[in-house]
Amino acid sequence: MTRRQRRAFLRASGIAGVSAMTGLAGCTLGGNDSGDTDSTADGGGDSSGGGSSTDSGGGSSQESITIAATVPLSGQFSSVGQDLKRGYELGAARMNNNDELGDVNLVLQDDQSDPKTVRDKLTKIISNNDVDMIWSTFADLLVGSQIQIAEQKGIPLIAIAQSNEKLHTNSGTKWLFSPFPQTRDHVASTKRVLDSIPEADRPTNVGLWVPNESWSVAMADEWEKQLSGDYDIVLRETHQVAASDFSTLIQQSKSAGVEALLGTETPVGGITAMKQINEADFSPKFQEFVRAADTVGWNSALGEQGRYVCMSPGWVPGLTGNGNADLVQSYHDAYDVGSGETLPVMVGATYNATQVAEQAFLEAGTTDKAAVQETLRSGTFTSVCGEFSFDDVGRPVDFVAPMGQWQEGAQHLVYPETDGEEYRDLVYPIPT
Repeated sequence: MTRRQRRAFLRASGIAGVSAMTGLAGCTLGGNDSGDTDSTADGGGDSSGGGSSTDSGGGSSQESITIAATVPLSGQFSSVGQDLKRGYELGAARMNNNDELGDVNLVLQDDQSDPKTVRDKLTKIISNNDVDMIWSTFADLLVGSQIQIAEQKGIPLIAIAQSNEKLHTNSGTKWLFSPFPQTRDHVASTKRVLDSIPEADRPTNVGLWVPNESWSVAMADEWEKQLSGDYDIVLRETHQVAASDFSTLIQQSKSAGVEALLGTETPVGGITAMKQINEADFSPKFQEFVRAADTVGWNSALGEQGRYVCMSPGWVPGLTGNGNADLVQSYHDAYDVGSGETLPVMVGATYNATQVAEQAFLEAGTTDKAAVQETLRSGTFTSVCGEFSFDDVGRPVDFVAPMGQWQEGAQHLVYPETDGEEYRDLVYPIPT
């Protein structure tokens, strides 16, 4: 298949997934790494790989593909670990059903939410396998360890669940590509959602809660930059990342007349903050906790106390086209979940990464790492999150960060507007 033919194929199919899953083939926990249990990944399938090489087509159809990944199945980020894993499994299975690709083997291990374990596990996977690409773990703290290895080894890294642009700009990265909203993208969507509220009802007083870490400070800086002029930043307070007492922040916010509360709390910190907000009878009209409200644990821990809080996790149920329907169908076919269960957002975020990987291998026509790197740098990609490209340091260009809101016990898309079943109008103001 020529590059032009492959491009036409991508445009025609959108690399939408497969409607009928034949099993999560080619996905293994441990792979050739004898340090971990070697077992078939959650959902069934054959650990030997389910794709089939063909004698025709481009170079990639003749070559097997090995993907290395670590995810936090235990430790502080374990609440999202299974969701990351399932998105990757579904994506690897879809790739194995694509006759234009060779067998796809996903070697995935638990990094225990620990940067050192990330380095150790990923290094061991690479030493025991001919790894063609790395798929990321969760959060800057862990992804940073993967970036170092990817740069040292010259292996393309597709990274989601990290939004710190400094990981791209401060290190001179050449192998990092993030199909995930960066700081500027999150904030642009915040402003668009606030601007969509009728002017007579729109909040004007904005408060920023800022955990004392690099990315949270960058988010606060960007919120100030993009919102100032149209909104008044009446409060900006920094607190410890592991804070457990938010009473002073709450009182300061009430005294400042905060109507729109924005923050980047950790999942545990955000849940603690929400419990104390409710106990203090503090009622902002609009609230967005990027990161904290991303996890399904938010609802199980808070229930009604966490309703109507917004989040911006890269993918939200309610997005349509570009393989979204196939993602939903394959998820329910592969896992023992209720037929009406809304997909966790991180399943979609990781699945999006696998679509980018698939298109990069197809367009490159080879597993040669430099060729795949060049394709990632120069191509335009379509995924369940939309259509975008990458700039010269691997940040997404034209990535519209979807925003969700907790409604009816689930995360529902409120921006951008679609005709999807899971789309909802923004609930504003938050009912007291």
